[in-house]
Amino acid sequence: MNYLNLWGATIVASLQNLWIQLLGFLPQILGAIIVLIVGVIVAGMLGKLAARVIAMAKVDNLVQSTGVTDEFRKIGISFSLSKLLGWIVKWFLIIATLIAVVDILNIGQVTLFLQDVALYIPNVIAAIVILTIGIVAGNFVRQVVHKAAEASKIPATAAGPLSAVAKWSIIIFALLAALVQLHVAAALIQTLFTGFIAMLAIAGGLAFGLGGQDKARAWLDRLDREIRS
Repeated sequence: MNYLNLWGATIVASLQNLWIQLLGFLPQILGAIIVLIVGVIVAGMLGKLAARVIAMAKVDNLVQSTGVTDEFRKIGISFSLSKLLGWIVKWFLIIATLIAVVDILNIGQVTLFLQDVALYIPNVIAAIVILTIGIVAGNFVRQVVHKAAEASKIPATAAGPLSAVAKWSIIIFALLAALVQLHVAAALIQTLFTGFIAMLAIAGGLAFGLGGQDKARAWLDRLDREIRS
């Protein structure tokens, strides 16, 4: 009977201690919940506000004029820079809110993880900028190469593929650079980048070599005649 009383007293004491700890932790839980709710609401509002301000600045029209929107539409993606930046602002603030919440709850490991996520966001923005510049530059180079080919009286059947190769070479280059910025298999991407550059060099050498062999032969014949004369 004494053992039963002792066990009962031990269980009651444990439950009392647990209840006291829970009551002591309850203000932190309530504070964390309030911060989370307010933070998510504010993040959503500021994200929408940022998207509207950027849209009012006609940034989407500027991006569309560069051909970036059309390139994303070709692969089934509806691209809007204002919405994208608004989404980034929203989630940056949500992550900042989560950092504050876990800090209130004294969860150190989660705080460090969320801080790493927040510090990774600038890499995402830089990758988006790199890819966007690559697409813009690719479209510009395609037009330049196509007009230069037409001015050189190169057949349209050759000018089209030549300008397309120039365009996609730059876009792929930008894509690889964006992946490196995101630290996605950096060693593999650098290897692919090196191989891609080597492939372009070999392909360009073969193209100029095979396509210009007649002119090269004529130039060498003329040089030989001038030397002999």
